[in-house]
Amino acid sequence: MLVVNDVFPGPEIRVHKGDLVYVNVQNKADYSLTLHWHGILQPRNPWSDGPEYVTQCPIQPGTNFTYELVLSTEEGTVWWHAHSDWTRASVHGVIVILPAVGTTFPFPEPEEDEVIVIASWYKGNLQSRVDMAMAEKNTLPDSDAFTINGQPGDLIPCSADSTYRWKVEYGKTYLLRILNANMDEDLFFGIAEHNLTMVGMDGCYTKPLDTAYLMISAGQTMDVLLTANQSLGHYYMAARHFATENMDEIVWFDHYNVTAIVEYNGNYSYPTYPSLPSTLPMYFDMQSYKDFVFQIRSLATPEHPISVPQDSDITTRMFITTSMNSLYCSADSDSSCQNIQITSSVNNISWFNPSDIDILQAYYRNISGTYTTDFPDYPPTFYNFTEESMSVDTMLTVQGRKVKVLEYNESVEIVFQGTDVLAGSINHPMHLHGYTFYVVGQGFGNFDNVTDPKSFNLVDPPEVVTFGVPKKGWMAIRFTANNPGVWFWHCHIERHMTWGMESAFIVKNGPTTETSMRPPPAYMPLCPSNSGIQNFHDSAEKKMDYT
Repeated sequence: MLVVNDVFPGPEIRVHKGDLVYVNVQNKADYSLTLHWHGILQPRNPWSDGPEYVTQCPIQPGTNFTYELVLSTEEGTVWWHAHSDWTRASVHGVIVILPAVGTTFPFPEPEEDEVIVIASWYKGNLQSRVDMAMAEKNTLPDSDAFTINGQPGDLIPCSADSTYRWKVEYGKTYLLRILNANMDEDLFFGIAEHNLTMVGMDGCYTKPLDTAYLMISAGQTMDVLLTANQSLGHYYMAARHFATENMDEIVWFDHYNVTAIVEYNGNYSYPTYPSLPSTLPMYFDMQSYKDFVFQIRSLATPEHPISVPQDSDITTRMFITTSMNSLYCSADSDSSCQNIQITSSVNNISWFNPSDIDILQAYYRNISGTYTTDFPDYPPTFYNFTEESMSVDTMLTVQGRKVKVLEYNESVEIVFQGTDVLAGSINHPMHLHGYTFYVVGQGFGNFDNVTDPKSFNLVDPPEVVTFGVPKKGWMAIRFTANNPGVWFWHCHIERHMTWGMESAFIVKNGPTTETSMRPPPAYMPLCPSNSGIQNFHDSAEKKMDYT
């Protein structure tokens, strides 16, 4: 498996707010890749953001590239991961951003912190499995287990003697820095007989939220306080898949409960197996999801202010559907196409990457033919989005490489609407590069543009970089487009991004040098004329009809 510096998860990067960080990536793999700095906003510096063929060409085998991480407002826990094909399954790690020198946390300082990385585990060669699934037009691989800090836990025989163990002292308060790095699943998380207090999310502080469990979506990070105040003993830390698939039809998801052990220091006897958290919700518990997620609020204090675009500020409004779809092959496709294949879309456009130049270079150098600027503000048709739909009008999609252009300093509102096309509605964790955004509203059913905005939270909404569009529901976000460049946005469920649930914003320069995108470094990786690794969308471009 592909790993960084011989460890899984990858190495932690620990810095202070406002630091400037350089990371040199030496690619010793057999295929090309990039790294993305998830939650780092990179003001005016999209050149180091990382998604392949969007803001850079991939780093070729045997070469290296130095990323420049420009830290600004981020404080807390964010992360880094590969952004090429499915390489992020094992190429990822945490970035701990401590308060700026001379400042402290907005809560009593914990005595220690502990990084908890929850990831996916796949048997065999994952890239080969993905390539085979795409070639045969089959569904993409499901994980065979989850891991906590590299181990599935002692409920699974292969790691019974190597379960991750965390030793704590009675009476101490710890800051858990939790990352859900897995490829496709949201997770419930808890620690037996211990309460948790969430105080941060995605590198931003939240109002303290006392809870018996967390629901953490794929791609999210959370900062959580835990006080070791229970009887001396061993306690399971556990995570369980929160499944939003159709429970009557989808049965093949990862059912394993990943565990680690919290061990109190001291002399005592303990059972062979600790107890699992009794408060950990079951797989399909939608109410527990809602009870947790709908309570999250920004800290919003003078020391940690927020700036939510108000109604009168909004200059661009978009309504974007997230759908599973089908894509027909063209009449002259080769025989392996089998006439139809699964795909996904936003506003009925299924994205595919270029293969000879990245979009940022094409934009900066004014090279035509790589993308178009006509990403639609609305879906092509309106229907009952949350009703199961198999009609041709909603089921079929087209491929495209369409982006949305924003003027500098525009205030943007986007309503993401989940659909149940092909009975494929699930929770979609949407991630925006280059920005934090405010989740001003969320709900179930079809968004009502008359009544639902009346309930928007414009005072202390969550400020995040990744947040879920609820199953058969909607999410409204706002942000100010004050970071010039090309910025990718996508569902952080890897299979959905592979199938096309993504697009990009181009944010124009402002009126001054300080509000304009920086020029590219001289050492950007070059795009090969014939890449040795072509992802699904590269090959699909040759086979499918698209606009």
